[in-house]
Amino acid sequence: MPPRLFRPLHVAALLGALALAADASAQVPALHGKRSPRLIIRNAIIIDGMGTPASGPYDIVIDNNRISQIVPISDAIQNAIGAQNRRPQGGVEIDAKGKYVLPGFINAHAHVQDERAGVPQEQEYELKIWLATGITSVRDVGSDTRKTIPLRDRINAGQAEGPRIFHYPMFNLPPVPNNAAEARARVQQYKAAGADGIKILGTKRDVMEAMLDEAHKVGLRVAHHAAVEETNAWDDIKFGTTSIEHWYGLPDAAIPDGVQSFPPEFNITDETHRFRYAGRLWREADPARLKEVLAGMVKANVAWVPTLDIYEASRDLQRAQTQPWFRDYLHPTLEDYFRPNPNNHGSYFIGWTSVDEAYWKENYQIWFRALRDFERMGGTIAVGDDAGFIYQMYGWGFVREMELEQEAGFAPLKIIQHATSNGAKVLGKEMEIGRVRQGWLADLIIVNGNPLENLKVLYPTGTETVRDGNIVPTGGVEWTIRDGFTYHGPTLLREVREIVAKARARARTQ
Repeated sequence: MPPRLFRPLHVAALLGALALAADASAQVPALHGKRSPRLIIRNAIIIDGMGTPASGPYDIVIDNNRISQIVPISDAIQNAIGAQNRRPQGGVEIDAKGKYVLPGFINAHAHVQDERAGVPQEQEYELKIWLATGITSVRDVGSDTRKTIPLRDRINAGQAEGPRIFHYPMFNLPPVPNNAAEARARVQQYKAAGADGIKILGTKRDVMEAMLDEAHKVGLRVAHHAAVEETNAWDDIKFGTTSIEHWYGLPDAAIPDGVQSFPPEFNITDETHRFRYAGRLWREADPARLKEVLAGMVKANVAWVPTLDIYEASRDLQRAQTQPWFRDYLHPTLEDYFRPNPNNHGSYFIGWTSVDEAYWKENYQIWFRALRDFERMGGTIAVGDDAGFIYQMYGWGFVREMELEQEAGFAPLKIIQHATSNGAKVLGKEMEIGRVRQGWLADLIIVNGNPLENLKVLYPTGTETVRDGNIVPTGGVEWTIRDGFTYHGPTLLREVREIVAKARARARTQ
């Protein structure tokens, strides 16, 4: 018996392909910012977002905003069924030969921002960078509901360019709920306003319990930015939080005495104090107790969005301040916000020392081990960048987060899973987005290069490689497809550069 040339899963797709007409004589190219009735991505090597190996080539057929077919096109398989010349056809095509097709990225911890420290910043600046990085969905945690829900709805209606937005307003806005009744009323208020979830921060235990109970009743998911407060990961486990953001709350729950060791002069509202001693927190956690905390999170289905990138300046300030993409893409409003300033959240590098960086380097190593243990136990990790703070730019911070996960010991296939299908799971949308699969929404990216070989090809500006002895540019997201709309990566980057150049010119005249 001859060897099998294809998996049984492919047979149905191939038989379906037999009914399709022959190739059209002329290709119609995709247009930036448009959705076509039918789009075919040809010759694609697919990374499906589930942690399985890349495979292909395939023709991916998109009808309006959904993936309708994924047709294998290798000569061996076509010969096996006698249909070598039968390929799907459509009015619009993108040739992905030599490129990799992935699910659109899901930024599970992002901020929709149109200002920094009260200074206006063009919203399209952030939205275009997200698309240029291949981010097709963002979980917005804490922006202005009055602005963000209308923006979300315009994007969903195809009236604005940007990734789809899942809006999680801040629970603790004034007047801050202070009892169970007020907590439940706030949840109902957000549900009526059309929120997709809720973000909590600095919440008292009894208020948190009532809030989560009400959120479960009305179907709102909850992201917990734990801090040094009376609640920690054990409360998330008990009350049923959807995800823990960053990492406060986990080592705290594993400290033998229950409270981190602080010097007498410590003041948590002083951010230089706060972040200095945050760099010494993981070392105080008892390893055995920490594993109990992680196991409890897994059992209770509490996901973890670690945002490794947003604290990286604490371990290497010089690197953070001199990132190469700042030259052409850093908006002057964001640049000013990044400068050390006690009035700006996250701009805490006042008197930062080599001792602080050393502690933070150790902090990362323990944090990395905890993440590896969490996933080995079956936990869900998603990717978010928290950009717009602490020297992290939108988009670039997301890719840096993926690189830091690789430093933590995760393989690229798993990291891409974290950034796609795991993010969809955190959103409760795993049956709609986060995978390259027939029937799923058409959220895809086409990458110039193999991210399994080098995650740096995912940076909007790409990277460099050596070919035939010459250094040549490579990488970057060529196309981002969100809900069937096609966005050309280089075009988006050119538009971002123009926004930045105009903003810098205005700043020079002020």
